[in-house]
Amino acid sequence: MNGIDRITARIETDAVAEAARMAQQAQADCERIRAEGEKKAQESYWQLVRQGVASTEDRVQRLAKTADMEARKSILSYKQDLVAQAFDRAEEKLRGLTGEEYVSFLAALAARAAVSGKEELVFSAKDRAAYGSKVVAKANAALTAAGKTGKLTLSAREGAFDGGLICREGSVSVNCTIDALMAQAREDMAADVAAELLG
Repeated sequence: MNGIDRITARIETDAVAEAARMAQQAQADCERIRAEGEKKAQESYWQLVRQGVASTEDRVQRLAKTADMEARKSILSYKQDLVAQAFDRAEEKLRGLTGEEYVSFLAALAARAAVSGKEELVFSAKDRAAYGSKVVAKANAALTAAGKTGKLTLSAREGAFDGGLICREGSVSVNCTIDALMAQAREDMAADVAAELLG
């Protein structure tokens, strides 16, 4: 082998060795890049999973709060319905009073509403005809028994209301109609009625 052949063989051997080393290096680089890529992919995957879990938990909490709020609204609505029904029943009972019961009820209202004891009592047309005189007499008797002036009179006027009475003296009047009494009772007693009904 001459010198050129040896140089050529040596270059060829070195080239093959360098190519093998470069291939080995490239293989190692590929493995490293692949490992880094897999690691980044895993990190991205778990980050997405964590974000998804957090987002789901947040949504579940929002849905739970919404459901809780809706449940509270439903319960409140149910309680309000119960209280309204209680007042409606009370109003039905008041409007259903007749005879001596109704006279006693109206007389008690008139006696409580009277300040001077000289007021006139205004009734609806129906109540004036059926109960007016009896209520005035019974209310005056109650006022007198309590040591007060008992000179209530039956008004010639009739009120445009259904049930109850108005106690009037001059420009001052006390509205004791069933509508007014129930409105006042709803305002004053709704919380107490709710507590009684619902514990």
